[in-house]
Amino acid sequence: MGMSTGKAGAMRTRRGRSRRAPMSEINVTPMVDVMLVLLIIFMVAAPMLTVGVPIQLPETQAKSLNSETQPITISVNSDGTVFLNESEIAVEEVVPKLQAIARAGYEERIFVRGDRSADYGTVMRVMGRISAAGFRNIGLVTDQDVNA
Repeated sequence: MGMSTGKAGAMRTRRGRSRRAPMSEINVTPMVDVMLVLLIIFMVAAPMLTVGVPIQLPETQAKSLNSETQPITISVNSDGTVFLNESEIAVEEVVPKLQAIARAGYEERIFVRGDRSADYGTVMRVMGRISAAGFRNIGLVTDQDVNA
């Protein structure tokens, strides 16, 4: 009745249309392409996600610290303006805001970033207030000296 034998005949129905068997393989090439594009986007965007207060850090020969959590950052720019992460605050507001933010209490890591042309007294006044409030894990942020 019109049915033929063999491999080609097994794919035909009585009316002559061919039916395809469902494909049981997964094509991962499009998924890999998308993942590579996302990887490149995140690699380009990650350096732009750092603290946004533009200051010129002094250089030092010290090695960088390894850290697994994001520290609280206090910045002092060349005008003497104080920033907590990226928001501008007064020097008197540093300690109350730190106490409100600190999740680990007085063991929270606090990084102080001072512009190289900033007033040394302003940077030390900020550090003194932080230290007097009981915070002990305070660090100064510098750039590595490329000449060393």
